[in-house]
Amino acid sequence: MEREFASDVAFTPAVKAIQEAKGSRRSYARMEQSGGWQTTVTPDLVEYLADLDMFYLGTANAAGQPYIQYRGGPPGFLKAIDEQTLGFADFGGNRQYITLGNLAENPHAFLFLMDYANSRRVKVWGTARVVEGDAALEKRLADPAYPGRVERVILFTLEAWDVNCPQHIHPRYSQRQIAPVIEQLQGEIAELKAEVERLRGENQQNLEVPSP
Repeated sequence: MEREFASDVAFTPAVKAIQEAKGSRRSYARMEQSGGWQTTVTPDLVEYLADLDMFYLGTANAAGQPYIQYRGGPPGFLKAIDEQTLGFADFGGNRQYITLGNLAENPHAFLFLMDYANSRRVKVWGTARVVEGDAALEKRLADPAYPGRVERVILFTLEAWDVNCPQHIHPRYSQRQIAPVIEQLQGEIAELKAEVERLRGENQQNLEVPSP
């Protein structure tokens, strides 16, 4: 479908009408005229992906019923394949296959990329397809150190993406992010305990020394 602006993938006529009624259309029109949303994988997006160990994948069936799936893996498991394509190794899960069924009849998809620790989010519109049995592609996208079993690959063709504002994003931290802090605190606690024991020992020795 031909679009005048990349953001038209989300800003449909109905959306623009509501923007007009609510008073925000003028600012978004300026955004469109000044270049608008990105339509290719940029170095900034690659850098953002490198630290992500989770994201949300949105699909819908032929009737339009939406479905959101959490996808997790090692940091950077959602990778840039080329300027228009992102891909990830799809690990075994609960075997409901709702996402696979949706994509079989409706390729339109959406990625919601959350960086909770830094209160950032990136929204990506496009289409997705399932690739089964491509060993070379699976090897390219898999991380041998990660315990999940790769069952297939999902490739996402990017149409537009945008960085959303950080309002109302409550910071949250993964175990990977807080582990170094906990380790440092545990080390400091161990040092303090050792110092307390040393001082107790010195105090005990002082109490045992007979007065002249």
